[in-house]
Amino acid sequence: MTAVTVLLPGVLRGEAAGQSHLTIDAAGSLRSVLDAVATTWPRLDRRLRDEQGELRRYINIYINGDDCRRSAGLDTPVPAGAEIQVLPSVAGG
Repeated sequence: MTAVTVLLPGVLRGEAAGQSHLTIDAAGSLRSVLDAVATTWPRLDRRLRDEQGELRRYINIYINGDDCRRSAGLDTPVPAGAEIQVLPSVAGG
């Protein structure tokens, strides 16, 4: 299995020991990648997914630049070598 890279913004790095990017040995679907993240960084997973395992509404995830919500959500295919960018929504005015 080939790894994928998960890019984290500064606001979430504290949940992953300060790392800006994670190398995850999982591909297939976004759900499988996040399941792998959860085994090592459970606090990060709780910031990304709710109690039902669904993406939190204020979290945006892009797989190779494509918004997963405009595709198949957690079932979006993640090819080997993909770059997954996690971006929390920004509120303000």
